[in-house]
Amino acid sequence: MRIFVAGASGVIGVRLIPLLVEAGHVVAAMTRSPDKTGLLRELGAQPVVCDVFDADALIRAVSGFGPDVVFHQLTDLPDQAGDRARLSDRNDRMRTEGTRNLLAAAAAAGAERVIAQSISWELPAGRRRAAVAAHERAVLQAGGVVIRYGQLYGPGTYYEGDPPEPPRIHVDDAARQALPALAAPPGVTLVADDRAGPAGPTG
Repeated sequence: MRIFVAGASGVIGVRLIPLLVEAGHVVAAMTRSPDKTGLLRELGAQPVVCDVFDADALIRAVSGFGPDVVFHQLTDLPDQAGDRARLSDRNDRMRTEGTRNLLAAAAAAGAERVIAQSISWELPAGRRRAAVAAHERAVLQAGGVVIRYGQLYGPGTYYEGDPPEPPRIHVDDAARQALPALAAPPGVTLVADDRAGPAGPTG
């Protein structure tokens, strides 16, 4: 398959791309940072530099690749966990306007499905919860698959040492467990590891 990964340079994206390439898929990897194209090329993908908030450029980029599947791994999170509440509006916009633009681009390109990341824990009532709900609703209405990940831990995440409270998932497992979504029916799937005992990578 031809697979377009938006948010390719994120902590899941950089792990997902090699798995897709190893499985024989042709992968386009979107980033808004030209500095990351070399990394994405090394991972085996065709780099695409584009900003999801430039709707016209996004449609051209996705249509130019002609994907069967679009993976939505886009987030706009700060580098430091302590800044999440202060800068939450950025990720809310990604879940609303960013999702809307990517779905429109996928439809314009004739993609057969969109697979989008979400979260498996409930946020307090307010704009952040509303943004997540709008994001999931838009993907499902488009006949897509929503992956609700547990809190990510492991290298490159906010929890590189001690894992967070459940629901949680090691970032390596999160990438591996995203692959079955390629064949999953439209709907919601949960990717979390809440087993008792010491937390750590599986598989």
